Amino acid sequence: MVEFECKWDSIYPMVSQIWRRNWEHIRPFFAHPEEIRKTIYTTNAIESLNMSLRKIIKTRGSFPNEEAALKLLYLALRNAAKKWTMPIANWKAALNRFSILWPDRMPAVERG
Repeated sequence: MVEFECKWDSIYPMVSQIWRRNWEHIRPFFAHPEEIRKTIYTTNAIESLNMSLRKIIKTRGSFPNEEAALKLLYLALRNAAKKWTMPIANWKAALNRFSILWPDRMPAVERG
């Protein structure tokens, strides 16, 4: 935490304050292997997309029919897809790690 503060406090002083206040909630994230952390990042990207879709629907208010709402969502998804240039995190590595850490929750996939 001290290294983080030394590096970033001069540029973003509020960031380290927020981290200190929420450290007990942030710290468990770093206990996970890298493969799982990448999966969490991907989940955040999906949540971001969901938030943008909700925002588009909310700002329009009402629609003449369901088809109009679906067209708007389709266009929003098409525009969002243009921004997604990087591949989603390595799901195979994450699934392997999940099956090692929690075999009762995530059984290993058998190959035929």
